[in-house]
Amino acid sequence: MTPSRETPSLLSVDHVLHTIAEDLSRRFAGVFAPETVERYVFESHTALARTAKISSHLAPLTERFARDRLIALAQAKGAAPHEVPEVLLVCVQNAGRSQMAAALLEHHAAGRVHVRSAGSAPAAAIHPHADEVMLEIGIDLGSAFPKPLTDDVVRAADVVITMGCGDACPLYPGKRYEDWDLQDPSDGSLEQARHIRNEIDRRVRQLLTEILPASATPN
Repeated sequence: MTPSRETPSLLSVDHVLHTIAEDLSRRFAGVFAPETVERYVFESHTALARTAKISSHLAPLTERFARDRLIALAQAKGAAPHEVPEVLLVCVQNAGRSQMAAALLEHHAAGRVHVRSAGSAPAAAIHPHADEVMLEIGIDLGSAFPKPLTDDVVRAADVVITMGCGDACPLYPGKRYEDWDLQDPSDGSLEQARHIRNEIDRRVRQLLTEILPASATPN
């Protein structure tokens, strides 16, 4: 039987994913079994592959996504350091509001908070309006990419901020939950996106005053 034209491609993808899993298994040796790491890698690839626009960069994004999920799982299990507050920002597409908030929070916190973002129905790419208005203030979203919401990152979080994604985020005791009622930048003009950015910036600064010691909050 003659192999289909897809066979080499599929074999290549499988080889790449096994290589990623082997690398991550060495990193998480003693924390997770290789089978667990491999499952996370293949699940992460499947989840990201649903957004076709990132297919050309799928391997490195899969590695980043799987690695962060494994770190979150290790934190939730008490097997990894949890030295600063963990904040999770969730919107629908993870292409605008939550990405802007994550970037602003990282900028203002300067290492004093660890930030993750996710979407209940992630888009294929960051929305151009979000990218443009963040560049205006010197913050580049170029390395950011939409990610699906997973249970492990919720479990690892101390603070969960939702933005228009309803009750898609599971509730766990001992966490701080907030819902920020914000317009999606994809729904309006560039000027409206600037207003959304500024409102997110205000809320991020306020959040930091509440979750960090007074001496560690931004001016």
